[in-house]
Amino acid sequence: MKRSDGQRLSDVLVAIDAIARHLQRGALSDPLVFDAVRVRLIEIGEAISHIDIRLLRQSPEIEWREIKNMRNHLAHNYFGTDEFIIAEVVDQQLEPLAKAVNRLLNGKPSSSV
Repeated sequence: MKRSDGQRLSDVLVAIDAIARHLQRGALSDPLVFDAVRVRLIEIGEAISHIDIRLLRQSPEIEWREIKNMRNHLAHNYFGTDEFIIAEVVDQQLEPLAKAVNRLLNGKPSSSV
């Protein structure tokens, strides 16, 4: 059974919450925390890659294509992922992503549309 866009958006929020919980257990310098966060970022990219682009375009402030590209990088470049890049994504991009996803779930497009 195909998951709906709403379910996939909810999956993104679940993954973001899981990342926050992983980081409460330790820093990205801990290999287990790093791997756990990395997998959740892959999940976010995978979920987004299956959401209707017309829906995603309602929040143009989010670089949806970059999220998909990050998923591909993380999933296929096992040894080429820099901790700094992951930290930057976690520190700077997850909060705006969560806000945009919540707006989309509530049927409220971005004010920049």
